[in-house]
Amino acid sequence: MIRDAFISLGAWSWIILGLVLIGVELMAPGIFFLWLGLAAIATGLLDAAFDLSWQTAFIIFALLSVAAVILGRYVTRAKDQAEAPASHLNQRGQALVGRVFTLETPIKDGEGRIRVDDSSWRVTGADRLKGAKVRVVRVEGSTLVVDDP
Repeated sequence: MIRDAFISLGAWSWIILGLVLIGVELMAPGIFFLWLGLAAIATGLLDAAFDLSWQTAFIIFALLSVAAVILGRYVTRAKDQAEAPASHLNQRGQALVGRVFTLETPIKDGEGRIRVDDSSWRVTGADRLKGAKVRVVRVEGSTLVVDDP
């Protein structure tokens, strides 16, 4: 029954299917249905131009879908990698390198502490008084190595 309705609409059925798939993409974004929708619209245009049988149109849709998804993944992956900034996720200490902080406790015998937002970090460096400004120069495990700002 649905197959008969789909066949009776001819090329328009593919174009309508493509628009529905693109609409689904708007409701549930993930950049997958977009490529299927574009493949369906392209199939509809080819069907309108060449008056394809429904079997041939279905095969063309399947091939175009695979090609569109592969091309879409290639395009979006290349764009994501080019625009992605260096992430310090799960490496909070690396994000602190180069920043200047005030000592929370004095550095005695090469060890002290600084406060960063709501956490306290162990620091190593030359002895300094509480309240002195220090710059983080590198991270060694969970310890920040500091020097003069």
